[in-house]
Amino acid sequence: MTEPATVVTSAPTAARLDWKLGETRLVDVGGLTREVKLVALLEPDDELSRRALDQLLVSDIATAQELLGRLGRLSRIDLLVAEGESGDALLERARAAIPDSAMLESTAARQRSTVQMTRAFELNLTALSLLALVVGMFLVYNTVNFSVLQRREWIGTLRLLGVGRRVLLRTVLGEVLLIGLAGTVIGLIGGTLLAGGLVRLVTQTINDLYFVLTVREASLSPWSLLKGLILGVGATLLASLAPAIEATHAPAREAVLRSIVESRKHRAAPRAAAAGAALCVLGGLLLLLPSQSLVLAFVSVFAVIIGCGLLTPLVTMLSMAALRPAASASFGILGSLAARGVVASLSRTGIAIAALTIAISVTVGIGVMVDSFRQTVVEWLDMTLQADVYVSPPAVIATRNDQTLDPVLVERLKDTPGVSASATVRGVDVVSAFGSLRLVALRPSGDRFDGYEFKSGQRERAWLAFRNEGAVIVSEPLAYRLDLDVGEALVLRTDRGDRPFEIAGVFYDYVSDRGMVMMHREQYERFWDDRSIHGLALTASSGVEPDDLVRRVRERAAGMQHVLVRSNRALREASLEVFDRTFTITAVLRLLAVLVAFVGVLSALMALQLERGRELAVLRANGMTPKQVWKLVTCQTGLMGLVAGLLSLPVGVLLASLMIFVINRRSFGWTLQMVLPPALFGQAVLVAVGAAVIAGLYPAWKMARTPPARALRRD
Repeated sequence: MTEPATVVTSAPTAARLDWKLGETRLVDVGGLTREVKLVALLEPDDELSRRALDQLLVSDIATAQELLGRLGRLSRIDLLVAEGESGDALLERARAAIPDSAMLESTAARQRSTVQMTRAFELNLTALSLLALVVGMFLVYNTVNFSVLQRREWIGTLRLLGVGRRVLLRTVLGEVLLIGLAGTVIGLIGGTLLAGGLVRLVTQTINDLYFVLTVREASLSPWSLLKGLILGVGATLLASLAPAIEATHAPAREAVLRSIVESRKHRAAPRAAAAGAALCVLGGLLLLLPSQSLVLAFVSVFAVIIGCGLLTPLVTMLSMAALRPAASASFGILGSLAARGVVASLSRTGIAIAALTIAISVTVGIGVMVDSFRQTVVEWLDMTLQADVYVSPPAVIATRNDQTLDPVLVERLKDTPGVSASATVRGVDVVSAFGSLRLVALRPSGDRFDGYEFKSGQRERAWLAFRNEGAVIVSEPLAYRLDLDVGEALVLRTDRGDRPFEIAGVFYDYVSDRGMVMMHREQYERFWDDRSIHGLALTASSGVEPDDLVRRVRERAAGMQHVLVRSNRALREASLEVFDRTFTITAVLRLLAVLVAFVGVLSALMALQLERGRELAVLRANGMTPKQVWKLVTCQTGLMGLVAGLLSLPVGVLLASLMIFVINRRSFGWTLQMVLPPALFGQAVLVAVGAAVIAGLYPAWKMARTPPARALRRD
């Protein structure tokens, strides 16, 4: 490794690349092609070492400095220090020896910084997963409720024979526990298989937004599996507790009679609605607390979701009363029967409609949030991308480029025929009292902030302070995260020591949720010994097409350094592609929630088919044809889906408001414009109606083909 241009890698990486010992390969380093020779292989002793060495090249420091163009510079020095007074004394000596531009930081602090960087991203994914679990709890409630309702005569008979309530309750909950345990184990297996497909999506998002991460396969710790087991079984028991207590504690006569059960459900609907309204109010009050806590925000969101679910039975009763005339006019007596049947079986239909409502409302809420975010980013890109052509070296992280351009190439490209103006940018990580911050040194092409919209501070005053007084401007996420405002001083560690910089403005920016500090290039060169550039923006002369300028720039860069040359339109499309990739995992979770709700509606309709066997048999005996049975069930499921779809719209808009103005704000510090796309609302209603109708096909088929005599005899 003491020879120039030699590297070492792990045996698995070399095997995957088909790279033999002693063989020379070409590598791309910041757009420059270099030759390196593989001189040794590392054999990982364990899984942790294998993961750490995956896709990693190890070289001598001198070789790395030559390859990376960082002669005489180091990224960091790792110290292994003994515990106790001797180690503390050594650290004090090291602290006194390092230059003003460096800092001494513990490994634990570096790890905390990495964890904090992705904390909001991880917490948002966890919350979306819990939303699917909440929808699943409605399904569990529905299933257990159906189970005890089907055995109400059995429960009532046992009660009449003297079996105690506690014995029955333990019996029902014991059965639920076994079913919940089996379902959770199956869910853990399915989740493990699903993780294998989702890990690449999450890894790509982290690489786009935060740092380079190589993960090829899902790795589940025992603690993750234990948490899943606790959540699955716990949610099952919690969701089944209410119907189990209600069934086993009812008087024996009421347990036998179905009509009494339904009457009790109708009487309980207003009380449930009142409790739901109280939960919604409680969720709103929690949001008014002066806090940046994400956990508190998600608690309030879940309170609102459950509150809206409790409102559903009463809303269903009122909606069916309003829809009955229209259903009767459209489908005759079958339409009227369908509307009455939904209300008559409220113990079954109410919870199914609630599950579908919550699932569709989550879809609406996330859809509105994503569309609002995307529209905000589109408008921001249209305003920010002022130049016609952008040049940068290849980057692994889409939103962060630490590679640099050849200075000779920069000057050559500035003189490209057809260029009227140019701007340069350089991004580095600097140390502050708040930890590591992203500093962007900008040499703009104009004499004002045309491409920036300010949240705080006046544009003209900020420009003068930025250009002539050495002030900085900070992005909105950074100002929110660190509680900074115009007029305050931000102390940064420079190559000349700690220096305070006045904040002249706070601007809107959606590149990074960590935020950035922007400084004029001349001010940056006063305090830092860095003349590198990682981005160049070129403005075309009048009459020169951007595509023609892109071609000229590529021709002038050929043979010097491999660079990305993109027009304004191409860079805009690439930015939106990164945005869309970021929300791919969100779309998957939305689909899961809808599928769970679909199963809930299917189980509810299957229960209705079993419970209404005699009723439908009587109707068949009095002349109702199988086709009319199909029509009746389809009309009923369509009404259930319509109510769920319409109810999901206001609930979805409410959830979107919470996610846009509270969750997003506390997670990333961004200000978004709320957009309400009509197409999304129409799609939500169609999905709800379609899911309900499709879920009713099999029950309708079963009801239509069951002979009336058999149903009456069985009853």
